[in-house]
Amino acid sequence: MPQPLVLALSWQNAFCETHRNKKECRRRFWGGRSDNRFTLHGLWPQPREKVYCGVSRDLVALDKRGQWSRLPEPKLSKKTYRSLKEVMPGVVSYLHRHEWIKHGTCYGADAESYFSHAVALTRRVNDSKVSALFARMVGKRITLQQVRFAVDQSFGKGAGKRVELRCRRGMVTEIWLHLYGTAKDDLSTLLHRSRKVRSRCTSGIVDAPGWR
Repeated sequence: MPQPLVLALSWQNAFCETHRNKKECRRRFWGGRSDNRFTLHGLWPQPREKVYCGVSRDLVALDKRGQWSRLPEPKLSKKTYRSLKEVMPGVVSYLHRHEWIKHGTCYGADAESYFSHAVALTRRVNDSKVSALFARMVGKRITLQQVRFAVDQSFGKGAGKRVELRCRRGMVTEIWLHLYGTAKDDLSTLLHRSRKVRSRCTSGIVDAPGWR
């Protein structure tokens, strides 16, 4: 059944710049460098209040206290788990457990379907002109207009109006893609079926690998 979703993708360099204590940002996990790519933060059923569907109070409490290591491991095939680790470095910090409990339980399918969809969407963006634009603009200021133009080039005219930037400390930390549809729809269709959105952040620096 079609539903509204937000695909939240982090610019990993900026994420590690602002979360230096996270395991995935420590030297032994990322080899002394960050990545010029987007990583999966989450795939969130909308509206925002649609969270923790059918989840027990005990698990909700653990999640809200940030005790993600105590949350149950989502049931995933070995192939999907490997793919997820490639696009979501936060797996080492149990981000996937948090995302499943809070958001995935409201997706309407099992964890395998949920994360397979999220991985496929993330890869599609990383293979697009949007990711190429960010890689080309490392160390420079990028504008919302530039990002939306790249989205239009990759997914069709008007698709960019369904995308917003999230910024922190002058850096673009994430892009949020507003979608509507099902896992069977391609990303272009998902974007065009969604509503147009405003973006509070209109420009920011594309952070380079490593810490400042």
